[in-house]
Amino acid sequence: MSYPLLETINDPQDLRKLQVAELNTLAAELRRFIIAIVATKEGHLGASLGVIELTLALHYAFNTPDDQLIWDVGHQAYGHKILTGRRDIFETNRQLGGLSGFPKREESVYDAFGTGHSSTSISAALGMAIAAKIQGNTRRQHIAVIGDASIASGMAFEALNHAGDSDANLLVILNDNAIGIDPSVGALKNYLTNVKTGSQRQENIFEALNFKYFGPVDGHDIEKLLEIIKTLKKIKGPKFLHVITTKGKGLKQAEKEQVLYHAPGKFDAATGELNPKSTTPQPPKYQDVFGLTLVELAKKNEKIVGITPAMPTGSSLKYMMQEFPERAFDVGIAEQHAVTLSAGIAAAGGVVFCAIYSTFLQRAYDQLIH
Repeated sequence: MSYPLLETINDPQDLRKLQVAELNTLAAELRRFIIAIVATKEGHLGASLGVIELTLALHYAFNTPDDQLIWDVGHQAYGHKILTGRRDIFETNRQLGGLSGFPKREESVYDAFGTGHSSTSISAALGMAIAAKIQGNTRRQHIAVIGDASIASGMAFEALNHAGDSDANLLVILNDNAIGIDPSVGALKNYLTNVKTGSQRQENIFEALNFKYFGPVDGHDIEKLLEIIKTLKKIKGPKFLHVITTKGKGLKQAEKEQVLYHAPGKFDAATGELNPKSTTPQPPKYQDVFGLTLVELAKKNEKIVGITPAMPTGSSLKYMMQEFPERAFDVGIAEQHAVTLSAGIAAAGGVVFCAIYSTFLQRAYDQLIH
């Protein structure tokens, strides 16, 4: 497969030599490149496809790596990695001895912060902005790109609360595609939906936190993104840009089956169809055994409640949510809340199963003690 324009981009300085009109052609090539590699090497597909235009606009408009760009979680950073000198080794992504699947400071000067779990980007970018001010660097820009599922986490709001009471040179970009791994949940999701549809009449929540709010804007319109970023660069203090994107953009199946194509495994790069599964009988997945057993137990015990922080599919709590929606809850990316919520239910006599990946439970150690 040919990538004539992409093959000329070895770092963002090359990108900035292009005409704006050429960026859409580059976006198409970058999408094809990511699809071709992930189809055979696997990885996080949908999130990266959804931010191609945003990635190009950010590196085109900002002076990275001096301007510091942080991708929350990092699921969406494949285009960023490819444009910042790692194109020729991108096929080693997530392989032993190869590229990290997430931004990693040791890997590139363009990876301003190491990310893995969600909702850390605003805190980190704010810290960098405060440090720059202390050091007398008033020109450096600090950009945090965070998803609508991640921004609902308590840590993100702690950072927004602090940043809004500062004069930090900080730009928060909300990549709003209404889905994390599973569809986004909660009151904030409903608020953002109302903002997008124009039915929100109350005070803008981000303006209430002292951010200068811009948007919503089409995240797949490079020209519009560049126009609004040009304006934002001239404004001092905390700014908030609300960008609407489609997870899996450019691959029909990934747009339609956004949960499945978050990390789809191997698939046909030309058609997008998943590789056929082996006909050899396989044992059931551990999480399915858990999820289906929990349903059977819940049928016998009305005290049983299921809780998961944004992992109903991964933990298979989805089965109980379907069978007993009044007793099974996805609370969003909020591990601390999930554990203490479970403790509250248990203190009131409930029997709670709180299903969290062990690596994500790191965030709730203190809540385990409570």
